[in-house]
Amino acid sequence: DLSSHLERMKKNMEQTVKDLQQRLDEAENIELKGSKKQVQKLETRIRELENELDSEQRRNGDSVKSQRKVERRLKEVTYQGEEDKKNLTRIQDLVDKLQIKVKTYKRQAEEAEEQANTNLSKYRKLQHELDDAEERAEMAESQLNKMRSKARDTKDSTGSLL
Repeated sequence: DLSSHLERMKKNMEQTVKDLQQRLDEAENIELKGSKKQVQKLETRIRELENELDSEQRRNGDSVKSQRKVERRLKEVTYQGEEDKKNLTRIQDLVDKLQIKVKTYKRQAEEAEEQANTNLSKYRKLQHELDDAEERAEMAESQLNKMRSKARDTKDSTGSLL
């Protein structure tokens, strides 16, 4: 936009310079007829227009440089945005994979805890059965010892009677 505007202004200025040059040529013809003052005015105007043209060309050059700089910056920002988007996608993929692993580990931990609870229940049941069996064994042994003692006492008393 700015470039094309400046280009049009440049062409207009060049046309104006041509027109003024033509007028200058006409003025030179008039000068020949004695109108030196008019020629000086036109020459001054030509110099002014040439200065304006130079100034516009410099501004146009500066504008083009600024435009290129902005375009470069836009490309850099666009590229960085694309890189950030790719990184975000990679990070999201990693997060998804980690969440799957966490769910798997959690499920495995729950299964292991369940298995541990089952094993603990079995252990407690077996321990209880063992305690009961030991108690019965002690009672049986105690009964056996009583019976042996009784049998000895009976044997001793029958043996002493004989």
